[in-house]
Amino acid sequence: MKVTIIGCSGSFPGPDSPASCYLIEAEGFRLLLDLGTGALGALQRHIGLYDIDAICLSHLHADHCLDLCGYHVVRTYGPGAPHPRVPVHAPADAPRRLAAAYGMPDEPGLETAFDFTRLEPGTFGIGPFTVTAGLVNHPVEAYGFRVSHGGRSVAYSGDTGESAELVKLAEDADLFLCEASFVDQPDLPTGLHLTGRQAAEHAAKAAAGRLVLTHLVPWNDQSRVLDEACCGSYGGPIELARSGAVYDLG
Repeated sequence: MKVTIIGCSGSFPGPDSPASCYLIEAEGFRLLLDLGTGALGALQRHIGLYDIDAICLSHLHADHCLDLCGYHVVRTYGPGAPHPRVPVHAPADAPRRLAAAYGMPDEPGLETAFDFTRLEPGTFGIGPFTVTAGLVNHPVEAYGFRVSHGGRSVAYSGDTGESAELVKLAEDADLFLCEASFVDQPDLPTGLHLTGRQAAEHAAKAAAGRLVLTHLVPWNDQSRVLDEACCGSYGGPIELARSGAVYDLG
C-alpha cells in the first residue's frame, strides 16, 4: 500500500500545497481521501486524470471537497467523455450541495460523473481496501477514516477536535495522518481542530507507528506546530506533511 500526499494545506491552499487530498494505492487501485481546493492540479503530477477509481470525502467544507466540481468537468467533457461514473462515498446531501457549488441544476447534477453513496459509521470495502469510517468532532457531519490492505493501515483524521473515535480509527495504524490546525494558545475553540500537541496525544493513545501532521494552516509557524507535537507524549516518529511526500507501507 502506497500513500501520496497531494494536498495538506489547512482551510485554503497555501504557497506550497493545495488543500486536503491523499492518494492511496494498492493492486493498481487508486483511492482518494478528499479532493480539496487546488488538489486536482497537483494530483496530475502523480496519476492521470482518468485513473481515479474511488473517492471518500471526509466532510463538505470546501477545502476537502470542492475540486470535485472541476473533476466533473474532466469526466463529462474531456477527451473520450463521458467516462464511467466514479464511486464517491460522502456525507449526506453531498450531491445537492456540490451541484449548487458548481452552479448546476439538481437534476441531473454531478451524478452524471459520480456515483454517490452516503457515508455512515462502519466498515466497508472499496476495491482491495477495507475502509472504516467514524464520526469525529467537527461542527458539521465529518468523518475520519482508516484504510487497510495486506496487513497495513493508514488512519486519517479529516478535520476534528479531540475525539475518542479518532483514537479508535488510528489504533496500531502504520501511518497516522492527523490534522494540526491550531497552535497552543488560550481559549482555543473546542470541537473544531487539534494542535500539534493534541495530535501527538491522540497518536500516543492509539499507539500509531508514524505521525504525520497535516491540515497545516498557512499563517501558522509550522516549526512551532512540529515542536509542540514533539513535546507531547508520543514516542514515535513525527513529521510535517508535505505535498508530494510518498509513504510505502509495504
